[in-house]
Amino acid sequence: MSDITAETRGGAAAPLTLAGSQDLSEVRDWIALLKPRVVSLVVFTGVVGMLVAPGALPPALAVAAVLCIGLGAGAAGAINMWYDHDIDARMRRTAQRPIPAGRIEPGAALGFGLALATLSVAVMGLATNWVAAGVLALSIGFYVLVYTMWLKRRTPQNIVIGGAAGAFPPVIGWAAVTGDIALPPLVLFAIIFLWTPPHFWSLSLWAHADYARVGVPMLPVTHGARETRRQVLVYTLLLVPLTLLPWALGFAGPAYLAAALLLGAGFLWHAWAVWRDRQDAAGRSLTGDRPARRAFRFSLLYLALLFAALAADRLLLA
Repeated sequence: MSDITAETRGGAAAPLTLAGSQDLSEVRDWIALLKPRVVSLVVFTGVVGMLVAPGALPPALAVAAVLCIGLGAGAAGAINMWYDHDIDARMRRTAQRPIPAGRIEPGAALGFGLALATLSVAVMGLATNWVAAGVLALSIGFYVLVYTMWLKRRTPQNIVIGGAAGAFPPVIGWAAVTGDIALPPLVLFAIIFLWTPPHFWSLSLWAHADYARVGVPMLPVTHGARETRRQVLVYTLLLVPLTLLPWALGFAGPAYLAAALLLGAGFLWHAWAVWRDRQDAAGRSLTGDRPARRAFRFSLLYLALLFAALAADRLLLA
């Protein structure tokens, strides 16, 4: 087998060994444990919480706070993957994750997650304040203990109650700046809290076979597709008016209001399409759950753009 080569500074070719490629692959696996796509949205909503807060942190401390939010979320994801590796191995959507695929040992993943969780909380407390650190610890504990270990395998309301874990970052960001908790970050918490069920149930509509296979009582498994579609619409109808509160309470301006109305209309259209999707007598979709897939993808864009509009509006008002 011929060596793959790379240019050195002197112009000579240096071998890029297979070991180097394996090292990169191992690094990617450790990063995958942190659920980076989830972490990116968590970090962004935390940053918006910091921007909405009165006052500001020195740049170095602001960067430290953002890193702690990301590390804390990643730590929770790693511990979640450790706990769920048995069912992940039997689900098509998750079978290639690092632990079920055999690329990382479960015990090593648990130690990694616990170490990052401890580090993130300690650094947050030392760099900002212990209120922010306490909320960060609460968010990690809620995701791991309440959602992952207690609710996920026991009740179809797992994602409703457990969704609170993902709603903490704006509160953490606010607390990092102010050292307290007030109404504005709680409104942002409520927005993410109500956004989570239609977002995740849209996913579970087209992944319900995986959940049924491993006995996880997601709503489509326990109550059927039609009830899940109804709940997607109901929660979206509750969510959209709530997103107007930042403007009504005065911590966002007309630019945010316009974005919230436009994005809300889009989300309602997708939720209505999910509800109207044709089904057979057993409650299964006849269109391959295409509306649910589109609603899931739009929900990610929706939350990101909604919080981006709030950040932009806040910067304009500053």
